[in-house]
Amino acid sequence: MLDCKIDVLLGKMEVDQAIRGSDDMRLKTKYNNAIYVIQRALALYSIEEVALSFNGGKDSTVLLHLLRAGYFLHKGEQSCSNGGLTSFPLRTIYFESPSAFPEINTFTYDAASRYGLQLDIIRSDFKSGLENLFKANPIRAIFLGVRIGDPTAVGQEQFSPSSPGWPPFMRVNPILDWSYRFKLVLYVRILTCSVCWQGCLGISFDMQGPVLQSLRPRVFTFFMFLKCLPYYLVFLRLIRLPISFTNRYTSIGSIHDTTPNSLLCISDSSGHKEKFKPAYLLSDGRSERAGRVKKCSPISQSSPVAEDGLDDPESQVKRMRTGSAIAVGDEILSGAVQDELGPLLCRKLRSIGWSVSQTTVVRNDIDSVAEEVERQKSSNDLIFIYGGVGPLHSDVTSAGVAKAFGVRLAPDEEFEEYLRHVIGKHFTGDRNEMALLPEGITELLHHENLSVPLIKCQNVVLLTATNPTELEKEWECLVDFTKSVLTLMEPYESKSLTTHLSDVEIAQSLSKLCMQYPDLNIVCYRKSRAGPLVISFEGKEEARIESAAEALRKKFQDGVFSET
Repeated sequence: MLDCKIDVLLGKMEVDQAIRGSDDMRLKTKYNNAIYVIQRALALYSIEEVALSFNGGKDSTVLLHLLRAGYFLHKGEQSCSNGGLTSFPLRTIYFESPSAFPEINTFTYDAASRYGLQLDIIRSDFKSGLENLFKANPIRAIFLGVRIGDPTAVGQEQFSPSSPGWPPFMRVNPILDWSYRFKLVLYVRILTCSVCWQGCLGISFDMQGPVLQSLRPRVFTFFMFLKCLPYYLVFLRLIRLPISFTNRYTSIGSIHDTTPNSLLCISDSSGHKEKFKPAYLLSDGRSERAGRVKKCSPISQSSPVAEDGLDDPESQVKRMRTGSAIAVGDEILSGAVQDELGPLLCRKLRSIGWSVSQTTVVRNDIDSVAEEVERQKSSNDLIFIYGGVGPLHSDVTSAGVAKAFGVRLAPDEEFEEYLRHVIGKHFTGDRNEMALLPEGITELLHHENLSVPLIKCQNVVLLTATNPTELEKEWECLVDFTKSVLTLMEPYESKSLTTHLSDVEIAQSLSKLCMQYPDLNIVCYRKSRAGPLVISFEGKEEARIESAAEALRKKFQDGVFSET
């Protein structure tokens, strides 16, 4: 009884008071938002009508402790002080699987016992298990540890009805806007199973004996909200717990599809057992699931498939690559500023063998950006968009790209960290609007020469450059991403002839030449009305270019054309 009351006080007082006393505005904001969602749900539904979906992982463990704090705050200080709250009566749903890690099962049952959870164990599939559970219980809402970046999170809000075809209930997502990195601020101070401890902290430890066994839950709860991880590690050394850097899991699935995250692997020239960095050192939270083994069909196992879905990698290399550029800026359309980046991008793309379908300029308007991206995204391999990126009212590019792909803007903790380093003391408030990125389609392109990563949303690259010098730097970094972004193609060859023939005299011959050489790009232009006509031949094969130029010469007298 004493243990239960202590856990109740720790669950409510330590969590809530530690957060209230913190000077970290983002931590407070995340916590307050989560508690608000929890208390709102408890106000809408009775305790008998809500449940927690718990799987023993990082997300659900964080949610469990937030729910405990939120529940006791909802019931009020008076009930707690009168001894009326000696357990946590929230129904908890656990889908037990024979392929789960044994440590996950053990931890789940231990947590249920320690915190007085009413555990409903389901051993069938999710859908039929919920249907049977709902027949016997009046459940109307389920708390889920879903976060932005999870495969199931796209399109969800804090309160989202269940999907069509599923039993009707409200999905409640208190930690939807938490990231992998931010979640660890809370998670690493919570007692969880040894698999997750070894993964997230990069440590394995044993606490043997009755003294340490009784000390463990209070020790970890007490240190739940220490601000810095090094303090936690110092504490482990103070009580002389053995630390060994072994398993490095960033996401726990089943025993069949979970491996250490290869992005944390440390190269070892000795060829001995692989070593891994602690999982909290993962630089990009989007790679959290990189340790999950992807299921492959027999077809995909036997035949190579290119990254962009082409069946034959060779055809992927041989086919033409097409790019386009979109400038966002009323200042360009008004003539106040000349667009210098569009022409430079065209030259850069041509230099790596890409063709350019078009360059366009649109207004600083979400709908204008969305419509142009929507129009171009299916006909180009890559779209480069620049302008309209920043904190001003006219910076609408991210929102326009999100609308074009039918997704919302969502906070990105990793990107916000980079922005904080750049903005520094000028950063105000608890959220940076510039860190709102298109949900579920955003990839951060990290490069050592960039203070802030470039943003790629499917086949749209958002450039932050405002002048040619900055674009040159960003382009050099993009070229380094030859596998994930740019494919270097066979470069273009070109040749130019000039003539003082009139357009009327040469028009028919050029038309026939274009039909004879459809693989070449034959362009004509004058730099001035009275100046010579420039005829440019461009293609992948030098022999074809020479043949076309010679064919044109033969149609006219010698000396009519000069080579430039």
